[in-house]
Amino acid sequence: MSGKPNSFSIKNWSQDDQPREKLRDKGKASLTDAELIAILIGSGNRDESAVALCKRIFASVNNNLNALGKLSISQLMEFKGIGEAKAITITAALELGRRRRLEEVLQLDKITSSRSVFEVMHPIIGDLPHEEFWILYLNNSNKVIKKNQLSKGGITGTLVDVRLVLKKALEVGAVALILCHNHPSGTLKPSQSDKNLTNKLKVAAQSLDISVLDHLIITEQTYFSFADESIL
Repeated sequence: MSGKPNSFSIKNWSQDDQPREKLRDKGKASLTDAELIAILIGSGNRDESAVALCKRIFASVNNNLNALGKLSISQLMEFKGIGEAKAITITAALELGRRRRLEEVLQLDKITSSRSVFEVMHPIIGDLPHEEFWILYLNNSNKVIKKNQLSKGGITGTLVDVRLVLKKALEVGAVALILCHNHPSGTLKPSQSDKNLTNKLKVAAQSLDISVLDHLIITEQTYFSFADESIL
């Protein structure tokens, strides 16, 4: 058995199926997520190729890159063929991807829609296990001049101090605010307390000629916009 070539080795695959060569010859967009991760780990185990192993790992998290990024090193090492070095490599690659996305959206300095707010805030709070409340402070061109974490709470909720929101708005010279918080549960339905808080901030801000443009509830996959749903 020891002298028998490993048919699961990527070297024995047809060239079209080899991820390194595929990336070189057809471009990075032609590779699946599993194939990209397979390039990083290099090899699989005695029973499956690197690509097959990575497909199995992805399947365990419903083929979701965000969910894969949440796996710890020890959780990755539970897969046969993934040792500590490979687990660290996968973790580092996914963290780089997250940071790259964050840097890209930071260039989006003008808010044009609820979707643009989601793109700015999702990398920050989209996959947190606890709830956080953030405020985007905008100038009169709807450009973000400050992002501020107002509170960080348990999974059931968080507390918001309206006075602190308005104090910061005056400090940075904001003329408009956008409220954002995440729902770790994944539900998009705003609670009555979410609605009450939005109205409370809106009324308080109006007295200072500051507009509350929107309130987004952000989950791992999508978002709910108070403005889009006409309940602001």
